[in-house]
Amino acid sequence: MAVPMSFLTEELDAMKQAGLYGTIRTIESPQGAWVTIEGRRYLNLCSNNYLGLCNDPRLIAKVKEYVDTYGVGPGAVRTIAGTMSPHIELERKLAAFKGAEAAIVVQSGFCANLAVIPTLAPSAEDVIFSDALNHASIIDACRLSKAKVVRYAHSDLADLERKLDENRDVKGRSLLVTDGVFSMDGDVARLPEIVDLCERRGVLVVVDDAHGEGVLGRGGRGIVDHFGLHGRVDVEVGTLSKAFGVMGGVAAGSAELVDYLRQKARPNLFSSALTVPDVAANLAAVEILQESEDLVKKLWHNGDFLKRELKALGFDTASSETPITPVIIGEAADAKAFSAKLFEAGVFATAIVYPTVPKGTARIRAMVSAAHSEDDLRFAVERFAAVGREMGLIP
Repeated sequence: MAVPMSFLTEELDAMKQAGLYGTIRTIESPQGAWVTIEGRRYLNLCSNNYLGLCNDPRLIAKVKEYVDTYGVGPGAVRTIAGTMSPHIELERKLAAFKGAEAAIVVQSGFCANLAVIPTLAPSAEDVIFSDALNHASIIDACRLSKAKVVRYAHSDLADLERKLDENRDVKGRSLLVTDGVFSMDGDVARLPEIVDLCERRGVLVVVDDAHGEGVLGRGGRGIVDHFGLHGRVDVEVGTLSKAFGVMGGVAAGSAELVDYLRQKARPNLFSSALTVPDVAANLAAVEILQESEDLVKKLWHNGDFLKRELKALGFDTASSETPITPVIIGEAADAKAFSAKLFEAGVFATAIVYPTVPKGTARIRAMVSAAHSEDDLRFAVERFAAVGREMGLIP
């Protein structure tokens, strides 16, 4: 007789055999350019702390101020008793920052996609057009909707146009969703052309700007601002856990859209509101971005430096157009070995393998921050060079 839970052991063993089992490190210090793991300091090249705000004193001070005033927990979902004045303050500031009429804040970027996509395309008569390399949160949100999902080849406008035309006679709503910045390769969606195609066919456009906020646009206002598409993208979805350095998700657009999401989006209806410390820290992050572009400029300087130096060594950094710097290794086992050797040399840079990326494209995804100094990045380049030569990956 089979043991009901034996599949767990079998699948975990299979992952280990295939080199797909991940080692999860525990950080014992604040998130920053350097972190402490098991009592040793490591250069941190794998967090999404783009602007170095995770441990910024201004965020910490705001949290203390708001906790003293409002406490910690909201105690309820937003629609019952969990909407507090700091939530409204944050939503207004985010809408103004994004150049949108309104915004709604939810628990995470993942929840933001779950709030938007199934709510706007809930019927089997609807259709969703989704880029083949969209994030898992978009894929799962599409699965939760009952809509037909049509995948188009990554950033392939000809394939997208073909599929839009093939599904022109859909009975329900048509919605296109794409990442703004693709997190594994660092390339940017061809949003102006996508919007043009969708406008001609009456297709709603949703862009997930998780890796664009705080990175693209004026002072990090995101991909819509970057391309000057205000008023032409129906929904901007984002996360507050990357460049903002905190936690939470946001959807921005028209006042009517946000009102609709407040009334119908399940993460807003059935999960407790964002905590007061998270809201306060996010308020401070928005204020910092509104005051100065210095952190965004430093991020881009650091990203350009690292990419240039790694390319000069002979590493393949794919098609990145942003500070995200993928270093393509190939096989999962080799990427994991590369990561382990970097760790021994004092660099914390995790291997990214299947199913996060396609088989054969395992990589080290180097994530720079505005908190890194040029000396930090030179240290990283030296370690990458040493490990790359030891493994025979570069001359």
